[in-house]
Amino acid sequence: MNVPRVTVLAFEGINPFHLSVPSLVWGSEVPRGDMEPWDLTVVAERPGPVRTSAGYSLAVDRGLDSLPGSDLVVVPWWSDPCAPAPDGVAQALREAHDNGAIVVGLCLGAFVVADSGLLNGHEATTHWKWAETFRRRFPSVHLRPEKLYVDEGRLVTGAGATAGIDTCLHLLARLKGQALANQVARRIVAAPHRSGGQAQFIEAPMPSPGPDPLTGAMTWALDHLDERLSIDALAERAHLSRSSFTRAFRDRTGSSLHRWLVAQRVSSARHLLESTGLEIETIARKTGFGSSARMREHFARLLGTTPSRYREGFAGHRH
Repeated sequence: MNVPRVTVLAFEGINPFHLSVPSLVWGSEVPRGDMEPWDLTVVAERPGPVRTSAGYSLAVDRGLDSLPGSDLVVVPWWSDPCAPAPDGVAQALREAHDNGAIVVGLCLGAFVVADSGLLNGHEATTHWKWAETFRRRFPSVHLRPEKLYVDEGRLVTGAGATAGIDTCLHLLARLKGQALANQVARRIVAAPHRSGGQAQFIEAPMPSPGPDPLTGAMTWALDHLDERLSIDALAERAHLSRSSFTRAFRDRTGSSLHRWLVAQRVSSARHLLESTGLEIETIARKTGFGSSARMREHFARLLGTTPSRYREGFAGHRH
């Protein structure tokens, strides 16, 4: 896949933010950005003016017959979680998937993908507010509402509105490498959330900017991943008791310190595998795993691959 062909499906009444997310991460920009823009097309069930929730309309001149040949088909929104998607849309998604496309449902767009039947037997996520409605309508789908996104290979779902950015950054990293995804994340001033196995490792957010001691301790930890980092050491750096630090850290990240550090070390190792020719054993030491065997264990658990295979897959992205 060189420049992926992306088709985004717009429905009547769509919020412009939802519609803009794929192009924000994957599309062109002026002045020129960090990546070659992907071939992105917006379509509608019926071509013509599409009214948005912002009170203006968009001219969408392509219909569902533009889906064939897509590498990714994205459904960023749906108007009514209680109402089934049109049969024509569901059929078009099934055909696109059968033809090899990655089908992506963002926020309530996950309901449309579920209506197609493609998610049956798979894990998925959607906006937390509509989790029970989703479970009731789609009992054959294993809903994971605590996840920012769920990656099931050629079926990907994202949670609420801004989680769509996380999902698109994840797909960019998966298809074109973590280093490029990090560059784009910095450009759009977003945290470069990283994957964990088949699902978003929600416990791995980067520290939010700010002067507070907890942020300072987290930022310091990222610069010292090669060292032995304990709760007590970071709590002391944050000028907090062990219990206060643990509670504040979980409130901030939704994670334990150990799981967060593993995710950050995997992310750092991915970057070094993509961008350098360092030996795998050296990368394991530099990122705090201590040994290549230990790093391989975490790659297998979180990414479903080995460091060697990961490097082979992204060797072409090295600068």
